[in-house]
Amino acid sequence: MIRAFALLLALACPAAAQEVIVAGMSQNRVSITADFDGSEILIYGAVKRDSPPPEGGPLEVIVTVEGPSSPVAVRRKDRVAGIWINNASVRVDSAPSFYAVATTGPLNYILSDIDNLRHGITIERMIRAIGISDEADKAGEFVLALLRVRTDEGRYRVLEGKVELTEDTLFRTDVILPANLTEGEYKVRLFLLRDKRVIATQERVIGVRKEGLERFIFNLAQQQPLAYGLLSLALAALAGWGASAAFRLMRA
Repeated sequence: MIRAFALLLALACPAAAQEVIVAGMSQNRVSITADFDGSEILIYGAVKRDSPPPEGGPLEVIVTVEGPSSPVAVRRKDRVAGIWINNASVRVDSAPSFYAVATTGPLNYILSDIDNLRHGITIERMIRAIGISDEADKAGEFVLALLRVRTDEGRYRVLEGKVELTEDTLFRTDVILPANLTEGEYKVRLFLLRDKRVIATQERVIGVRKEGLERFIFNLAQQQPLAYGLLSLALAALAGWGASAAFRLMRA
Protein backbone atom coordinates (compact mmCIF):
# COMPACT_ATOMS: atom_id res chain seq x y z
CA MET A 1 0.00 0.00 0.00
CA ILE A 2 2.78 2.41 0.94
CA ARG A 3 4.71 1.56 -2.24
CA ALA A 4 1.64 2.14 -4.39
CA PHE A 5 1.06 5.54 -2.76
CA ALA A 6 4.70 6.52 -3.36
CA LEU A 7 4.40 5.53 -7.02
CA LEU A 8 1.23 7.59 -7.48
CA LEU A 9 2.90 10.56 -5.79
CA ALA A 10 5.92 10.32 -8.12
CA LEU A 11 3.64 10.21 -11.16
CA ALA A 12 1.63 13.19 -9.94
CA CYS A 13 4.76 15.26 -9.16
CA PRO A 14 7.29 14.80 -11.98
CA ALA A 15 10.95 15.43 -11.24
CA ALA A 16 12.33 18.88 -11.81
CA ALA A 17 13.92 19.52 -15.18
CA GLN A 18 17.55 18.49 -15.25
CA GLU A 19 19.96 20.94 -16.86
CA VAL A 20 23.31 19.73 -18.17
CA ILE A 21 26.24 21.63 -19.64
CA VAL A 22 27.46 20.78 -23.14
CA ALA A 23 30.62 22.85 -23.71
CA GLY A 24 33.63 23.22 -25.96
CA MET A 25 36.71 25.41 -26.47
CA SER A 26 38.39 26.97 -29.48
CA GLN A 27 41.60 25.16 -28.49
CA ASN A 28 42.72 22.82 -25.74
CA ARG A 29 46.45 23.25 -26.22
CA VAL A 30 48.70 26.33 -26.10
CA SER A 31 52.32 26.25 -27.30
CA ILE A 32 54.82 28.67 -25.76
CA THR A 33 57.41 29.61 -28.36
CA ALA A 34 60.08 32.31 -28.59
CA ASP A 35 57.59 34.84 -30.00
CA PHE A 36 54.62 33.87 -27.80
CA ASP A 37 52.70 36.97 -26.65
CA GLY A 38 49.59 35.41 -25.13
CA SER A 39 46.57 33.53 -26.39
CA GLU A 40 42.80 34.06 -26.49
CA ILE A 41 40.57 31.09 -25.67
CA LEU A 42 36.92 30.98 -26.72
CA ILE A 43 34.82 28.94 -24.27
CA TYR A 44 31.31 28.18 -25.46
CA GLY A 45 28.46 25.82 -24.74
CA ALA A 46 24.79 25.11 -24.37
CA VAL A 47 22.36 23.97 -21.70
CA LYS A 48 20.81 20.60 -22.45
CA ARG A 49 17.35 19.92 -21.02
CA ASP A 50 14.93 17.01 -21.19
CA SER A 51 11.97 19.27 -20.42
CA PRO A 52 11.14 23.00 -20.26
CA PRO A 53 13.28 25.14 -17.90
CA PRO A 54 12.21 24.98 -14.25
CA GLU A 55 10.46 27.90 -12.62
CA GLY A 56 12.48 30.10 -10.31
CA GLY A 57 15.36 32.49 -10.59
CA PRO A 58 17.11 33.24 -13.89
CA LEU A 59 19.86 30.99 -15.20
CA GLU A 60 23.43 32.22 -14.58
CA VAL A 61 26.78 30.94 -15.86
CA ILE A 62 30.25 31.15 -14.32
CA VAL A 63 33.46 30.09 -16.10
CA THR A 64 36.81 29.83 -14.31
CA VAL A 65 40.27 29.19 -15.74
CA GLU A 66 42.91 28.12 -13.22
CA GLY A 67 46.65 27.76 -13.85
CA PRO A 68 49.08 25.48 -11.98
CA SER A 69 49.42 26.29 -8.26
CA SER A 70 52.50 26.60 -6.08
CA PRO A 71 53.44 27.90 -2.61
CA VAL A 72 54.15 31.64 -2.32
CA ALA A 73 55.88 33.63 0.42
CA VAL A 74 54.39 37.11 0.86
CA ARG A 75 56.62 39.54 2.75
CA ARG A 76 55.99 42.94 4.28
CA LYS A 77 58.66 45.61 4.43
CA ASP A 78 58.81 48.00 7.36
CA ARG A 79 61.11 50.94 8.00
CA VAL A 80 63.45 50.21 10.91
CA ALA A 81 66.11 52.77 11.89
CA GLY A 82 65.72 54.45 8.50
CA ILE A 83 66.19 51.20 6.54
CA TRP A 84 63.47 49.22 4.74
CA ILE A 85 63.68 45.55 5.72
CA ASN A 86 61.46 42.45 5.54
CA ASN A 87 59.77 42.49 8.92
CA ALA A 88 57.01 39.87 8.56
CA SER A 89 55.90 37.21 6.11
CA VAL A 90 53.07 34.79 5.39
CA ARG A 91 53.40 31.53 3.52
CA VAL A 92 50.53 30.89 1.14
CA ASP A 93 50.24 27.15 0.80
CA SER A 94 48.59 27.13 -2.63
CA ALA A 95 48.17 30.05 -5.03
CA PRO A 96 47.31 29.57 -8.71
CA SER A 97 49.74 31.12 -11.17
CA PHE A 98 46.75 32.35 -13.20
CA TYR A 99 43.07 32.62 -12.36
CA ALA A 100 40.19 34.17 -14.28
CA VAL A 101 36.50 34.25 -13.34
CA ALA A 102 33.99 35.19 -16.05
CA THR A 103 30.29 35.52 -15.18
CA THR A 104 26.93 36.55 -16.55
CA GLY A 105 26.43 38.97 -13.66
CA PRO A 106 27.92 40.31 -10.41
CA LEU A 107 29.24 37.47 -8.26
CA ASN A 108 27.52 38.79 -5.12
CA TYR A 109 24.13 38.52 -6.83
CA ILE A 110 24.45 35.15 -8.57
CA LEU A 111 26.56 33.04 -6.16
CA SER A 112 25.88 32.14 -2.53
CA ASP A 113 28.66 32.01 0.07
CA ILE A 114 27.87 28.36 0.75
CA ASP A 115 28.29 27.26 -2.86
CA ASN A 116 31.34 29.47 -3.23
CA LEU A 117 32.87 27.69 -0.24
CA ARG A 118 31.85 24.27 -1.55
CA HIS A 119 33.21 24.73 -5.08
CA GLY A 120 35.99 27.29 -4.49
CA ILE A 121 34.92 29.62 -7.30
CA THR A 122 36.24 33.08 -6.40
CA ILE A 123 39.96 33.84 -6.30
CA GLU A 124 39.95 34.33 -2.53
CA ARG A 125 38.57 30.82 -2.01
CA MET A 126 41.38 29.36 -4.12
CA ILE A 127 44.08 30.61 -1.76
CA ARG A 128 44.85 29.01 1.59
CA ALA A 129 47.26 30.76 3.99
CA ILE A 130 49.22 28.65 6.47
CA GLY A 131 52.57 28.78 8.26
CA ILE A 132 52.07 32.31 9.51
CA SER A 133 55.07 33.78 11.29
CA ASP A 134 54.73 35.30 14.75
CA GLU A 135 55.14 38.84 13.39
CA ALA A 136 52.31 38.45 10.86
CA ASP A 137 49.30 39.09 13.09
CA LYS A 138 47.16 40.26 10.13
CA ALA A 139 47.47 37.40 7.64
CA GLY A 140 44.44 38.59 5.67
CA GLU A 141 46.31 41.74 4.65
CA PHE A 142 49.09 39.62 3.15
CA VAL A 143 46.61 37.61 1.09
CA LEU A 144 44.99 40.83 -0.13
CA ALA A 145 48.44 42.12 -1.09
CA LEU A 146 49.08 38.96 -3.13
CA LEU A 147 45.73 39.38 -4.87
CA ARG A 148 46.48 43.03 -5.61
CA VAL A 149 49.93 42.34 -7.04
CA ARG A 150 48.83 39.49 -9.28
CA THR A 151 45.76 41.42 -10.40
CA ASP A 152 48.00 44.33 -11.43
CA GLU A 153 50.19 41.85 -13.34
CA GLY A 154 47.14 40.55 -15.22
CA ARG A 155 47.41 37.07 -13.73
CA TYR A 156 44.22 37.33 -11.64
CA ARG A 157 41.08 38.59 -13.39
CA VAL A 158 37.43 39.01 -12.45
CA LEU A 159 35.33 39.40 -15.61
CA GLU A 160 31.83 40.07 -14.34
CA GLY A 161 29.22 40.28 -17.08
CA LYS A 162 31.59 38.89 -19.73
CA VAL A 163 29.70 35.63 -20.29
CA GLU A 164 27.07 36.08 -23.00
CA LEU A 165 23.93 34.01 -22.41
CA THR A 166 21.33 33.74 -25.18
CA GLU A 167 17.76 32.58 -24.53
CA ASP A 168 18.84 30.74 -21.37
CA THR A 169 20.50 28.12 -23.58
CA LEU A 170 23.64 29.24 -25.43
CA PHE A 171 26.63 30.90 -23.75
CA ARG A 172 30.14 32.03 -24.66
CA THR A 173 33.06 33.98 -23.27
CA ASP A 174 36.63 34.86 -24.24
CA VAL A 175 39.51 34.48 -21.78
CA ILE A 176 42.90 35.98 -22.63
CA LEU A 177 45.92 34.06 -21.35
CA PRO A 178 48.91 36.38 -20.74
CA ALA A 179 52.39 36.01 -22.22
CA ASN A 180 53.96 35.05 -18.86
CA LEU A 181 52.19 31.69 -18.63
CA THR A 182 53.40 28.92 -16.36
CA GLU A 183 53.75 25.59 -18.13
CA GLY A 184 51.26 22.90 -17.10
CA GLU A 185 47.57 22.06 -17.17
CA TYR A 186 45.00 24.86 -16.93
CA LYS A 187 41.69 23.69 -15.48
CA VAL A 188 38.53 25.17 -16.99
CA ARG A 189 35.39 24.86 -14.87
CA LEU A 190 31.87 25.76 -15.94
CA PHE A 191 28.96 26.28 -13.53
CA LEU A 192 25.23 26.67 -14.06
CA LEU A 193 23.36 28.46 -11.27
CA ARG A 194 19.79 29.21 -10.28
CA ASP A 195 18.79 31.11 -7.14
CA LYS A 196 22.50 31.46 -6.27
CA ARG A 197 22.93 27.67 -6.17
CA VAL A 198 25.15 25.59 -8.45
CA ILE A 199 22.96 23.09 -10.33
CA ALA A 200 25.44 21.70 -12.88
CA THR A 201 29.19 21.68 -13.46
CA GLN A 202 31.68 20.57 -16.07
CA GLU A 203 35.47 20.57 -16.30
CA ARG A 204 37.87 20.84 -19.23
CA VAL A 205 41.67 21.11 -19.46
CA ILE A 206 43.96 23.33 -21.52
CA GLY A 207 47.52 22.04 -21.90
CA VAL A 208 50.23 24.73 -21.91
CA ARG A 209 53.66 23.54 -23.03
CA LYS A 210 56.92 25.08 -24.19
CA GLU A 211 57.87 24.17 -27.77
CA GLY A 212 60.88 24.53 -30.06
CA LEU A 213 63.85 26.47 -28.71
CA GLU A 214 61.98 27.30 -25.49
CA ARG A 215 61.50 23.57 -24.78
CA PHE A 216 65.17 22.81 -25.51
CA ILE A 217 66.44 25.55 -23.19
CA PHE A 218 63.99 24.56 -20.43
CA ASN A 219 64.98 20.88 -20.59
CA LEU A 220 68.67 21.77 -20.66
CA ALA A 221 68.37 23.99 -17.59
CA GLN A 222 66.43 21.31 -15.68
CA GLN A 223 68.34 18.20 -16.70
CA GLN A 224 71.89 19.49 -17.34
CA PRO A 225 72.41 22.71 -15.36
CA LEU A 226 76.21 22.67 -15.86
CA ALA A 227 75.89 22.49 -19.64
CA TYR A 228 73.20 25.18 -19.50
CA GLY A 229 75.51 27.49 -17.52
CA LEU A 230 78.44 26.95 -19.88
CA LEU A 231 76.22 27.54 -22.90
CA SER A 232 74.89 30.76 -21.35
CA LEU A 233 78.45 32.02 -20.76
CA ALA A 234 79.44 31.13 -24.32
CA LEU A 235 76.44 32.93 -25.76
CA ALA A 236 77.11 35.99 -23.59
CA ALA A 237 80.75 36.07 -24.72
CA LEU A 238 79.72 35.66 -28.35
CA ALA A 239 77.18 38.47 -28.05
CA GLY A 240 79.79 40.74 -26.46
CA TRP A 241 82.32 39.97 -29.19
CA GLY A 242 79.70 40.61 -31.90
CA ALA A 243 78.73 43.95 -30.40
CA SER A 244 82.40 44.98 -30.13
CA ALA A 245 83.07 43.99 -33.74
CA ALA A 246 80.02 45.89 -34.97
CA PHE A 247 81.10 48.98 -33.02
CA ARG A 248 84.60 48.88 -34.58
CA LEU A 249 83.11 48.59 -38.07
CA MET A 250 80.89 51.58 -37.43
CA ARG A 251 83.88 53.70 -36.34
CA ALA A 252 86.02 52.61 -39.31
